[in-house]
Amino acid sequence: MRIILLRHAESLGNVDELAYTRIPDHALPLTDDGREQARLAGPKLKEILGGQRTAVYVSPYLRTRETLRLLDIRADCERIVPEPRLREQDWGNLQDPQEQEVQKQRRHEFGHFFYRLPFGESGADVDDRVAAFLSELAAGDEDHPETVLVVSHGLTIRLLCRRLFGWSIELFESLSNPTTCEYRVVERVNGNWALDRPFRQWRDSPDGETQD
Repeated sequence: MRIILLRHAESLGNVDELAYTRIPDHALPLTDDGREQARLAGPKLKEILGGQRTAVYVSPYLRTRETLRLLDIRADCERIVPEPRLREQDWGNLQDPQEQEVQKQRRHEFGHFFYRLPFGESGADVDDRVAAFLSELAAGDEDHPETVLVVSHGLTIRLLCRRLFGWSIELFESLSNPTTCEYRVVERVNGNWALDRPFRQWRDSPDGETQD
């Protein structure tokens, strides 16, 4: 099996953090630049798919669905499945800009994996649901395409890789999200998962673990 992990294109929340105080996270649209990013990414993604039968799993958030639509690859996809388990980490209620900054700082100090946002999720909660998704994917029917495209969010993509490769929490927290409309490819090679290129690392992992 080969899994292509694609982060959504630039959204309003990526350029205006206060947008989260006005618009529900799931309803944040792409920016004009983000729409262009998605259109430009389409031909490259078609090249990677190489005409192979493909199953697409997409977060139900507006920005991920918009990204998928603008890639213009529907004709190359055997099935497209909205998958809520691939949604962004739930940040809860962020109507107060000052409280938003407080929660971001606390999360940074405490750690992105274990800190649970008030009325929202911790990274560990997201880890649990992506584990369930991967388990179901591995147990799929015999006719399931071997090429899978996942259109999701930065932290969710890192946690999908953490599960696939068995990375420590310390390594996960040392890695940066892919940029908007950036992808990674993971593939089974001799029974083991292989990553096409590493994630950017903003600090050394405290336990010395690497992405190998």
